[in-house]
Amino acid sequence: MKTWFIGLVLAIGCLGSASADNFPSRPITLVVPLSVGGSTDVIGRLMAEGMRKALNQTIIVENISGAGGTIGVGHVVHAPPDGYTMLIGQWGTNVATGAIYNLNFDLLNDLDPVGLIATQPFLIVARSSMPANNLRELIAWIKANPDKATEGNSGIGSPSHVSGILFQKAINSPIQMIPYRGAGESTQAIVSGQIDVLLNTPAVSMAQLKAGQVKVFAVTAKRRLTIAADIPTTDEAGLPGFYFTFWHAFWVPKGTPKDVIAKLNAALRATLVDPEIRKKLTALAQDIFPSDEQSPEALAKFQSEEIEKWWPIIKAAGITAH
Repeated sequence: MKTWFIGLVLAIGCLGSASADNFPSRPITLVVPLSVGGSTDVIGRLMAEGMRKALNQTIIVENISGAGGTIGVGHVVHAPPDGYTMLIGQWGTNVATGAIYNLNFDLLNDLDPVGLIATQPFLIVARSSMPANNLRELIAWIKANPDKATEGNSGIGSPSHVSGILFQKAINSPIQMIPYRGAGESTQAIVSGQIDVLLNTPAVSMAQLKAGQVKVFAVTAKRRLTIAADIPTTDEAGLPGFYFTFWHAFWVPKGTPKDVIAKLNAALRATLVDPEIRKKLTALAQDIFPSDEQSPEALAKFQSEEIEKWWPIIKAAGITAH
């Protein structure tokens, strides 16, 4: 009996080892916690394309939006920790929401990090019919129209929401904030002229700029974009010191086996050195993190530092979900 029991234990152990070695043996679901059409969705689909090749397995992209991304993040938190559910999150969903929402999960302790992808600035964008032709004129127009000026965002707690509030404070003028379910919807609103101003990513704004559907006044970074070198920085355009960039990364449910995380991280790294994927990300103004910052440990440290930096700023600005 004892020999039989030991054999059973060894067999189970071998099965467990084999299943880890064979990962992934079925499709992986990549949860995008925001709506279709925003940069998180676009970057998620690009990364899924590259990681599918690296893992030799299908990656299904599923958009689960709402409440600044907290619904989608919560879905991943409560998914089985087997590597078959992965989250693409960003500064808004995995840092800012913790200071804005009363979450029923812990952003640092209820997910395991996989790795950082890339970071990006915002563009200060206005509807195409906006009479202003540069940032100084836009600020003057907003101050002259405090009761009717409107600014869209991708949802409460999103990067465009937080940066939009900080933009209002920087110009010392209020703007009526209008939240949408994601950057795809807020982009449609600015293109159709339903709102006046939007802080939006190059990933979703460059096509509209080229088509003459929006006006772009500045990039919220210290240096100009390589892909759009004619757009001035905020320093150059008349709002010195107003910078805002935000990043994307991958997580899995807490307790996912370390060897499975290692395989996902290896696929992430392989994707970020793939010439075609790099070209596409660069065309979206993505600044890819260097290889020594792509590890799970680097993401854990980076996210913790971002929370320590931004939560006091967000709370001091009075940004809430109500």
